[in-house]
This record gives sequence, C-alpha cells and structure tokens, in this order.
Amino acid sequence: MDSGTSQTHDLGRPLRRNRRGNVSPSEATESSTKREIQVEIPAEEVTRTTDSLVQKYQKLARLPGFRKGHIPASIIRQRFGEEIKTEVVETLVPRHFRQEAQKQGLVPVSQPRVSDLHLHEGEPLRFKANFEVMPEIKVEGYKELHAEKPDIAVTEEEVEETVTGLREQHATFSAIEGRPLAEGDFAQASIDGTPKDAEGQPIHMDDILIEIGGKSTMPEFTENLRGAVVGDERRFDVTYPPDYSDQRLAGKSLTYTVKILSLKQKSLPELNDDFAKEMGPEFTSMDDIRKRIREGLEAEKKHQAERQSKEKLLNELVKRHDFTVPEALVEHQIDVRLERGLRALAAQGMRSEDMKKMDLTRLRAGQRDQAVDEVKANLLLDKIADAEQIQVGDEDIEKEINALAEQSKQTPDAIRARLTRDGALDRIRARIRNEKTLDTLYHQSAWRTISTSSRHKDVARTGRSVAGACERSSDDVGAYGH
Repeated sequence: MDSGTSQTHDLGRPLRRNRRGNVSPSEATESSTKREIQVEIPAEEVTRTTDSLVQKYQKLARLPGFRKGHIPASIIRQRFGEEIKTEVVETLVPRHFRQEAQKQGLVPVSQPRVSDLHLHEGEPLRFKANFEVMPEIKVEGYKELHAEKPDIAVTEEEVEETVTGLREQHATFSAIEGRPLAEGDFAQASIDGTPKDAEGQPIHMDDILIEIGGKSTMPEFTENLRGAVVGDERRFDVTYPPDYSDQRLAGKSLTYTVKILSLKQKSLPELNDDFAKEMGPEFTSMDDIRKRIREGLEAEKKHQAERQSKEKLLNELVKRHDFTVPEALVEHQIDVRLERGLRALAAQGMRSEDMKKMDLTRLRAGQRDQAVDEVKANLLLDKIADAEQIQVGDEDIEKEINALAEQSKQTPDAIRARLTRDGALDRIRARIRNEKTLDTLYHQSAWRTISTSSRHKDVARTGRSVAGACERSSDDVGAYGH
C-alpha cells in the first residue's frame, strides 16, 4: 500500500489503558494542561497489520470475476486501499498513543487530537497527538477557611405564618347567592387562553378557582371579573411579566375568554384543639402543632444555612487557588449545567420545539465562568480528600443506590445493574468523596456567628456559587481525576 497523508483526527474513544510498545517519541509542552507527543510506529508492525487486513479482505470481499476467498492481494490493495489504510490507523494509533502516554507518565483527560499523520508503504507510521492532562495542583490554607455559623432561631411570626398557611389549606368554600363577585370572593370558571403571537401554546381549563384581588391573581383577572355573576362570559387580554414563575407564560400576551360557572366564598376553620386533632393522631392541641412547625422550620433553616456556608467555603477555596483547568473538563461541565437547566425548563412545561429555538452558543458562553469554578472546586476537593485520607466505603455506595431506587421506584438490584452497565459507579464514588470532603472542611473550619438575615444578604452579594460541584447532576466531573 503506497499512500501518504497529513491529517487531523479526533480519536473516537477514551485512551486510558496503557500497553508497552516500541515507538520513537518526542514531547512538547504547550501549557500546564496541554501536551503534544510525536509517535513513530515501526515499519515492520505497520506491514504486519496491513498484511493481516489484506488477508481479512481476501476472505470477505466479493468482486465480479473472482471466487470468494480467491481474490489476489494486489487487487485487494487496489480496490480497498483507502479502507485498509483507515483500519491500519484505527488499529495502531490508539494503542501506540496509550503506550507512549504511559511511558512519559502522562494521564490524558481529553480525547487526543491526531495530526501530521504520515503513512507510506514500507515506512514507519508517524503522527502527533495533542491532548490535555491534569494540572499540578498544590492545595494550601484550606484548614484556615472560616465557615459562618448563622443564628437559625425561628421567630413567632414565622411560626404563625406557617399556621396561617396550614389553615388556608383546610379552608372550605360555599356558594354565593344574590350578589355579584366582590373582593376576596372566588370565581369558579372555565377559561380559554389564546396567545397573541403564533409561538405560544393555547390554554384551556374546564374548572378553576380564581380569587378576586388575590395576591397571586393577575390584576387583569381581578379587574375584568369583579362584579360578574353566574353565566357571564368575559373576554380580555393579559400580559405576563418576563420573570413570571411559569416559563410557558413569561413575557407572553394572551387573550382569555372566561365563563363564570359559580361564585364561592371561603371559610377558614377555627384554630382550636379539634383542628389540631384533625391534623393527625400525634396532635392533641394547637401547642403540639406549633411545636412541630417550629422544629420543621429550624431543621429547614439549619439545612439551608449549612448549604450556603459550604457554598461560601467553596467560593473562598477556589478564589485562593489560581490554576488552569483542562478545557475538556470545562466543556463537559457546561454540558452538565445546560442539561440540568433544560430538564428544569421541561419540568415547567416548555416544549421541545421552543427549546430547539434557543441560542445554545450564547447559553454555553453564559455558563462558562461558573463551569470553570465548579471544575476547580472538584479538583481541589479531590486533592484535599487525598491529603485527609477520606475514603468512600461500600456502605456509602449502597446507601446511594437505595436512595436512587426509592426515588425512581425501582429495585436496588436494577439500579446497581444499570449503574454498573453505564460505568457510573466510579462517578458516584467520586461525588460522594467530594461531599464527604466538603463536610470535613465545614465542620473543622473556624466558626463566625452571624444573623440569618445578614447571611442571606452576603450570599446574594456573592454572585456566582460553585455549589454545583457537588450536585448529583455533576457526577462526571470528579471522575476525570481518577
């Protein structure tokens, strides 16, 4: 086979396993994370591989005028030269790349990009491979980080606000007769909403309660339905603000047709021992209800405060360490963040057609800075875990599998089999290790007590957070370091 090429390729599978080989290398370092190696595969091996492939084609090829298995090698080389050359490259290049990377003590974390590939009959196969490796990271000062210990006291106002919400949940509704809708009343209605532009989705509801003057009621509904009686049909436009909670309606204008089916007024239950007993057998009085509410609010505040303190610890850890991270890890983390965001939009009802119209290039650019910080946080936590000898036991993995099984309504065995098949157990182990490391940082750090309210303001001013470094949907990031 007499051919020569000078090409650029992305090898299509991870190159991590290493074998010994006979190559002639040289290495050039472009940055702390980029490497280039030159590889030369002996001509004898190239010839052996080529001859083996020619024999394979002789057995399998079908050509007019020749019996199967009896096609001369010269005809095979002539007719299938390009295919054979491609297979030679795909057979030899990945193997010898792994061998040379191992020989030089390099652990690739990206797919190598092959260039300057030269293949001539009777000569060595030569190529260059560019790829990324982990940077050298020296973690310092992590034991000097300060975590904030917020005041998580629950006020009487917060307890009573929750009691009011509980009371609202158990309200009853009765029919209004002899008068039209007024402030505080409820219209039981059917509604049809038609978008004023062609892109929106129509809305139809057969039976919905609309509170006149309610906090969550759009003003246009209150203004147009006040004074209505049973049987009335009102038609009006509603424009939703860009930050409206339902993404399907945010920034949209719709024309609604509302038909009044009945008028309702709300009655709230009395807050007495009878009401408490209706909440469950463990309650005998409103004092029991308030105690349980207080305990729940304290637990929620403690959880939120711990999460926010860990966010600030990670932010400070990243800020103290300036190093370059491999672009492959950053791109992967951007993918993770986008996938997480798109899943959230889908859960809110956004259609796939609308998602396809989004500017992914702009979205990726907007995610980049935070993705870099999240990758840095993972790499730093991994180094600290090594220093602190933090391990993940089989019981930790089993606990995670059981939690996933319960969440997905599957058996633990089915979850374990899927994770094993997908190669996800190592990623889960890496994430759990990082979570344990962050817990260690949080509990061993010096404490500084602040009020809960000022804490929330500090977190809001922080801007970006690297908390995503330890979230389940970011599992894969940590796995690159192992």
